Amino acid sequence: MLRFIGVVEKANERGVSKIRIFDEFHEGLEGLDTFSHIIILYWFHLRATEERRRVLKVIPMGCAGNPKVGVFASRSPSRPNSIGLCVAELAKLEGNILSVKGLDAFEGSQIIDIKPYLPRIDAFPEAAVPQWARHP
Repeated sequence: MLRFIGVVEKANERGVSKIRIFDEFHEGLEGLDTFSHIIILYWFHLRATEERRRVLKVIPMGCAGNPKVGVFASRSPSRPNSIGLCVAELAKLEGNILSVKGLDAFEGSQIIDIKPYLPRIDAFPEAAVPQWARHP
């Protein structure tokens, strides 16, 4: 059974977002501040409607020039399970409040999990991607 561990309280205020981890999970943060970057899994709460969860084909990034692809070949927030993933810089950890840079979640998004970013495991600079995914 899925249990949310926190919530985004402030989203991208001056480039920094605030995540509050619920008190019952506070101990799980020990040692996290020794990492510069973290992986945040969160719930796309604004896209979690039954209609959006039935979407199986999307135009990635909403760019008209991109080809229509299956939802699993995209990062679209409209998907069967409304789970978002983001690598963010951990700017500060105070108590159960994380200040992060680069979070793409909205205020009110529930946090599913946090994992440390490990470059030797999580980075593959030579990974193949289609042409449409190469531009910013």
